[in-house]
Amino acid sequence: MSLFRKLRTTGPRLAPELDDSQLGRVRKQLGSPPAPGLIDIQIDQVERVIQDAATDWDRRAHRFAVLAGWTANSGLARSWRMRRPKNADSLILESWVDLVRGQLTGELEDAGATVDRCHRAAELQPNDPTPWVVMLGTLRQLRRDPQEVFQVWHEVMTRDAWHREAHLQMLGYLSPEECGSHSRVLDFVDSVRSRIPPAVPAVGLELTAIVEHHHRTVARGGVDGLLARRQWTQARAASSLERALTDWTQPGHLRHAAALADLNLLAYALVQANRLQEAAETFRLIGGTVTPWPWRMDGEPLQRFGYWQTQALR
Repeated sequence: MSLFRKLRTTGPRLAPELDDSQLGRVRKQLGSPPAPGLIDIQIDQVERVIQDAATDWDRRAHRFAVLAGWTANSGLARSWRMRRPKNADSLILESWVDLVRGQLTGELEDAGATVDRCHRAAELQPNDPTPWVVMLGTLRQLRRDPQEVFQVWHEVMTRDAWHREAHLQMLGYLSPEECGSHSRVLDFVDSVRSRIPPAVPAVGLELTAIVEHHHRTVARGGVDGLLARRQWTQARAASSLERALTDWTQPGHLRHAAALADLNLLAYALVQANRLQEAAETFRLIGGTVTPWPWRMDGEPLQRFGYWQTQALR
């Protein structure tokens, strides 16, 4: 079946698991109607899919993030932790669920308990960066002092120097909306860009920062809003787009768990930069798997993605 026929048949879709089919199967099972004994089956499935990621820290973080988002309105994470109180992964998932709920409500229900579970998980699995990543997100939500945040950042970096989720958490923490400024974001991005290898999970950090700055500029309205598209012709944005367009679209170049999310980011940036013809190959690589961000910044994600994909693939 040709790519174009497949796109017309299935259409764009939101799939939090992206192309992780094993995770997708578990996510669908978690949506099953309640039944006797089902919670034990679901816990076993969740435990297995996380364990199967082994020491692929990037894949583990992706699976934890998807599962935490999907189970945030249920008691599954707590039930798993109650059944396996000395299982590090159960502690991590419940803490990640705390983060998701805190993002939705604007407040962590019990930050002390969340941090305590992270510490216990870190003691049980000393080489795993994941408990420290969750702790980093917790400190970010609490708007803690930079010294405390950077101590946890160091713990992550000693275990996985190019951890995608950790870099995005720091980018958010240093943003003008939280505990930093535009200049602090630039300093952080520059420090990473000067030493980052070309195909690690955190490769999308700079382009993420540029897109977020674009959104801030548009949101200000007035003259700034009208001139926002000119940002894409400036040296930093243009060179970042050029590198991503050259490298990321090479077959097999991006291999990390959230590669499709970064390709969605690249397609969106190319659209905003009025480089639609060049975006065609990126849209082909994406297929129909849409990520809510950044498309939701301009409207309903599936509609905006579908519109621009159709325009690019004409």
